[in-house]
Amino acid sequence: MSLRVFVTGGTFDKEYDELTGTLHFEATHVEEMLRRGRCMLDVTVEVLMMIDSLEMKESHRARIAEACVRCDESQLVITHGTDTMVETAAVLAAAVRDKTIVLTGAMVPYAFGSSDGLFNLGSALSFVQALAPGVYVAMNGRCFRWDNVRKNRDVGVFDALR
Repeated sequence: MSLRVFVTGGTFDKEYDELTGTLHFEATHVEEMLRRGRCMLDVTVEVLMMIDSLEMKESHRARIAEACVRCDESQLVITHGTDTMVETAAVLAAAVRDKTIVLTGAMVPYAFGSSDGLFNLGSALSFVQALAPGVYVAMNGRCFRWDNVRKNRDVGVFDALR
């Protein structure tokens, strides 16, 4: 059984430019993370876009949904910025049937070395194999249905709505 990881950007893949003091995108770290985590799964990584989720438009979300529908795999992980992850999850829930989709991200860029990204990616890969078809958000070792989660900006974690 194989699964697919779609990369969309977000803090997960940001780099720090020491000259300008800004965060930007160069290339995804997902394949390196899979090697570092000693992942033994048959995983295909596909970069759809590299953008901050605050800059994501409905056309970007539609592109993610189309990619999920068209791919052969039924188990999908999507790396995504945390600020609008729930909005994208809602679009996917409306557009994609009979697949298990887990969105994940990071609060700290992987390149910083102290990122939660490696843990979140590993958790998402595990959850996607065990969950029934549907759309989920996996962060900090927890997994939520797409319609029962929010980003708690006060403490920097995801919480259940009810």
